[in-house]
Amino acid sequence: MRIEVVRTGGFAGIERRAEVDTSGRADEDELRDLALLALRPGPAAGGVPDGFSYRITVDGRTVSCRDPHLSDAQRSLISRVLKEGA
Repeated sequence: MRIEVVRTGGFAGIERRAEVDTSGRADEDELRDLALLALRPGPAAGGVPDGFSYRITVDGRTVSCRDPHLSDAQRSLISRVLKEGA
C-alpha cells in the first residue's frame, strides 16, 4: 500500500510531502488500518488562519482535511508519514 501525505499552508505557506510504501514493513497491518480510517471524510469545516491543509492519498483514493478538524486517525497517520507532529 502506498500512502502519500501533502501538507500545505501555515504561516510560511511551504508545501511538505512524504510517501510511504507499507509493503514488507513490520507495521504494515497497523499502517493499513490507520490509513483506511484516515480516508473517512471528517466534518466539512473550514480551517483556521495560517493553519495547515492536508491531502492524504492511499492507493489512489484521496481525502482532504484541515487543522484543527482532523480525526484521530488522520492526525496519527500524518504524524507517522511526515515524521513530525500534526
